[in-house]
Amino acid sequence: MNKVEFFQRFHHMRQVQTEPDYPLNRPARPAAVLMPLIDRSELTLLFTRRASHLKHHAGQVSFPGGRQEPYDEDLVQTALRETTEEIGVPGEQVEIVGQLPRYRTISGYVVTPFIGLISPPLNLVPDRNEVASIFEVPLKYLMDKGNHLTHLAERNGRVHPIYFIHWQEQHIWGATAAFVRNLANHLA
Repeated sequence: MNKVEFFQRFHHMRQVQTEPDYPLNRPARPAAVLMPLIDRSELTLLFTRRASHLKHHAGQVSFPGGRQEPYDEDLVQTALRETTEEIGVPGEQVEIVGQLPRYRTISGYVVTPFIGLISPPLNLVPDRNEVASIFEVPLKYLMDKGNHLTHLAERNGRVHPIYFIHWQEQHIWGATAAFVRNLANHLA
């Protein structure tokens, strides 16, 4: 999928069904992620693998992002700040083209995913304290729901879906995979 095809499918006015998130019994903490679309002849989506020594979500595949800090003007600034901190891409290099619905996570956050277009060249500088590696996956592959797996898990007497997308040696799952599925739902 190239940039023109993406925008033709992304910008529409219809209601999109989203994947179920985790029902929280307490107020959620606001957070944001950037879903970085890399503007190549075929668009790719950039992911990070979190460092293995981190206390939360160690070694998991994610998008750049994190909790909103008091000094962030809004959640867009949170996503851009975290992207700069984690992978070295300055906010000025990111064109925010949209956002997906908020998503509540089992860890107590309500995450807003922002979609940002980034034109190469990329000078990625991972923060080794947070990021073990960075990789890209073709958007066309990710938007094909035939590449998505769903596992149903029970927690507190309720069944919740957990999503998985495998790409080569990478395993994208949980909230990150749900964000990808929500984008696939939107583009369908």
